[in-house]
Amino acid sequence: MTKIKSLADLKQLKAEVQSKIKLREKGDHPENLIQIRVSMATCGIASGAKETMTYLIEELEHQGIDAVVTQTGCMGYCYAEPTIELTMPGSEPVVYGYVNRAKAQEIIEKHIKLNQLVDGIIPVNYKQIDNP
Repeated sequence: MTKIKSLADLKQLKAEVQSKIKLREKGDHPENLIQIRVSMATCGIASGAKETMTYLIEELEHQGIDAVVTQTGCMGYCYAEPTIELTMPGSEPVVYGYVNRAKAQEIIEKHIKLNQLVDGIIPVNYKQIDNP
């Protein structure tokens, strides 16, 4: 643990701890929340996934939208990085490709707020297996 040398250091530590607590509290019932997974494999990071994830976290919080944004490994869509998987409560996941800051804003405004699909969806090439 680093030493706290200033008020700014203390405020930064407080923000980090609150963020972790918030994620833990939301994690109890993720099926009731908007879930966004950002592909953060090497190809995603090289294409700007860190910036996309940071923007999503900040903008959703700024707009007061209750969502869980997490990172994941490779989704297999390296050609379309940065990619995100968006799951609305009670809906199947949707994967978006080429998600930069502008596309992320469009996804928030149209898909999350109005439940309208946005251009840039990557077609699903697999089916989930339901365990009986």
